[in-house]
Amino acid sequence: MNIKNKTVLVTGADGFIGSHLVEQLVAKGCKVRAFAYYNSFNSWGWLDSIPKETISQVEVVTGDIRDRGAVAMAMNGMDVVFHLAALIGIPYSYYSPESYVSTNITGTLNVLEEARRLETERILVTSTSEVYGTAKYVPIDEAHPYQGQSPYSATKIGADRMAESYYRSFESPVTIVRPFNTFGPRQSARAVIPTIISQLCNGMDEIKLGSPEPTRDMVYVKDTAAGFISIAEADAAIGEEINIATQEEISVGDMAKTLIAMIRPSAKVVVDETRLRPSKSEVERLLGANGKIKSLTGWEPKFSFEQGLKETVEWFSDPVNLAQYKADIYNF
Repeated sequence: MNIKNKTVLVTGADGFIGSHLVEQLVAKGCKVRAFAYYNSFNSWGWLDSIPKETISQVEVVTGDIRDRGAVAMAMNGMDVVFHLAALIGIPYSYYSPESYVSTNITGTLNVLEEARRLETERILVTSTSEVYGTAKYVPIDEAHPYQGQSPYSATKIGADRMAESYYRSFESPVTIVRPFNTFGPRQSARAVIPTIISQLCNGMDEIKLGSPEPTRDMVYVKDTAAGFISIAEADAAIGEEINIATQEEISVGDMAKTLIAMIRPSAKVVVDETRLRPSKSEVERLLGANGKIKSLTGWEPKFSFEQGLKETVEWFSDPVNLAQYKADIYNF
């Protein structure tokens, strides 16, 4: 499939990855509809930060992914659906697991059912590397076992398996897209890199973190968005589960050291007990294999970790952007 001139829906377009994906789809010549979460502030989330010349080319609709009627209206007339809408954040899933089930599983079911009814040409369902749990072997390929180490990851496993069932039962043209740890401008403070940068840019000398030991495969957001598009254009990807990964890893502690050296060399890391996850829930190691996406689509990451960090720090250095982050509290 050539995605140019296709009518395309992005659910969760108001979020971190979704807003970057919208930008790249517009640049590719797609006719983009962005589905954002309805709220009384009339906020379009991170879509409000996109340049006017880009957002003017996007049809923004609001609703709730849990509402089948809203999903039906948003998907009507679409050739391709990128389903990114989800509740994220592992710590909050300890407190509100039911909301994760209704959003991540039922929301995905709504998309799959409407795609089946409307005979949508392509559906990409967004997974997460958290479905693998702590690595049993590395690099983690798509055959790695699943392990729900948090209510969040359990609901994403459920959504993935629902997507698989629609491909196998109804021949729905579904692909499960599994990004590893994406980072970059506009990311939520619930993620580790914005947590570190926002504290450093606010002049804090003690950077509060949870465990510094876990390792992650960090993918720059522009590479992640490009990965989604490359998968959508690959007909051989239908029915597959595909990692988006760099196949490199770095520990949380080393991320912090790198950022401290870049922004505020006098700062030091302090382990905050309230930020530690239950020992059986913490995913200790995520290092993804990217052979499948390379072979099916030709995608490769264009940004090194250091290049991505540089762009991310530059974005946070803008006082307007930084002011949107509450660096003095634990954002879970």
